[in-house]
Amino acid sequence: MDNKALIIWPFLLAFAVSAAAGPFLVPWLKALKMGQTERQEGVKEHLKKQGTPTMGGIIFLIGIAVAGVIFIWKAPKIGPVLLLTFGYGLIGFADDYLKVVKRRSDGLYPKQKLALQIAVTAVFYLCVRFFTHTSLLLRLPFSGGRMLDLGFFAIPLLFFAAIGTVNGVNFTDGVDGLNSTVTVVVALFFTAASMILGGGIEPITSAVTGALLAFLLFNAYPAKIFMGDTGSLALGGFVAGCAYMLQMPLYILIVGMIYLIEVLSVMLQVSYFKLTHGKRIFRMAPIHHHFELSGWSETQVVARFSIATVILAAIGLLAI
Repeated sequence: MDNKALIIWPFLLAFAVSAAAGPFLVPWLKALKMGQTERQEGVKEHLKKQGTPTMGGIIFLIGIAVAGVIFIWKAPKIGPVLLLTFGYGLIGFADDYLKVVKRRSDGLYPKQKLALQIAVTAVFYLCVRFFTHTSLLLRLPFSGGRMLDLGFFAIPLLFFAAIGTVNGVNFTDGVDGLNSTVTVVVALFFTAASMILGGGIEPITSAVTGALLAFLLFNAYPAKIFMGDTGSLALGGFVAGCAYMLQMPLYILIVGMIYLIEVLSVMLQVSYFKLTHGKRIFRMAPIHHHFELSGWSETQVVARFSIATVILAAIGLLAI
């Protein structure tokens, strides 16, 4: 199977499977009362979304799983990316299940979630080092291909980068189609990067692109379903997994800058609120809600954040 086929067929297969799964899963999750609960103190326009089914990440994860199982034999390097994607997806599923089914408002407790994230990342590290024999050397942007060797410190950096990326992607969820659209662009960037570098992970990056485009049939404004933590944590795992399989975690700071800004906006808001005993930097965090409260519509937020990501992805390609 040639390189084109390893890109086009996973894309088409994941799109077809996810697009076919949506019409069945959306009403099924709705019938199970897997409805989203909107915060009363949040964006008022979002209150009309109360009851919209969540956990919709299952839709695109089915497409990714089918494509992954079929093409892993031709491209074994996608294995660790699948592991991190579905490992974090399972954590998100458990979190959603506790929130929606068991009515535990916080889902998994923070310590539980962190422990599970560390465990999944540890398995990913072992798989990367001892099964694919991928080095933890870091590719330096705009250096002409130079690599940075951090020695032992590359290991804690992996845990920090993976968990930080996953939570950044998670915070990007919250506006119809935003996380899906931004991550489609990021997936396309990693597809191009893998082709340029001979990374061998194109089947999973193209499958995620196809599956997310199919998911957008149901998740674009006005959304019929939300991805929930099931989807957003899985996508975070996908981004971190691709970055490490291509030795490009530093590139997340470029192409994934939207994720970074989202998580930093939350950290700044919480820290400033505590230090000033109630004052805020932003009208609401994560920052996409700040722009909504400043007058941007949901579709404007999605379009502008996605355009920014396209530009950042182009810069990322120049940096290789």
